[in-house]
Amino acid sequence: MTHDFIYLASQSPRRRQLLDQLGVKHELLLPGPEEDAEALEHERAGELPLAYVERVTRAKLDAARARLKQRGLPPAPVLCSDTTVALGRRILGKPVDAADATATLTALSGHTHRVLTAVALWDGSRSHLKVSVSRVHFADIPPATIAAYVASGEPFGKAGAYAIQSALAGWIPRIEGSYSGIMGLPLHETTQLLQQARVRF
Repeated sequence: MTHDFIYLASQSPRRRQLLDQLGVKHELLLPGPEEDAEALEHERAGELPLAYVERVTRAKLDAARARLKQRGLPPAPVLCSDTTVALGRRILGKPVDAADATATLTALSGHTHRVLTAVALWDGSRSHLKVSVSRVHFADIPPATIAAYVASGEPFGKAGAYAIQSALAGWIPRIEGSYSGIMGLPLHETTQLLQQARVRF
């Protein structure tokens, strides 16, 4: 059986943009007000970045599948994704406030970190998951630049307190891995999952 569209269980406009880039028709399948979506992203003590991003993505997919069934929507594959930033074994999630964003960006300045993005797809009978791991090298970022970036509001809602497609890219001399994965949806891995699920695009 082939599919003409998928459900995207993500509020990220970047993920929608990346699916559009592939030419994948999609409809949003977002949490309702009764769901605590943020609770799925809570870290567990001692959890390593890879285990964390895989667990959170699977939890998001399970929640989306339950949402699909509860709402009685037409059947179609469900896609979700999660991105985390790791400095060594340390997970750098979405900043809670300006001080947290400043501390995160200061820690990343002058260092190399990993961006791990897991993407999961429910094809109607089983779920599949792939992970993209990239390395991002930051030059030394002047404190005034960090302060201005935080003041712009850009860090909030983003793992690691930055977006690769923002002004802060001027302080990234090189990356190793997937640019789209760093944005939040690795297109190579996503394409493999979509082809496996026989999605037309």
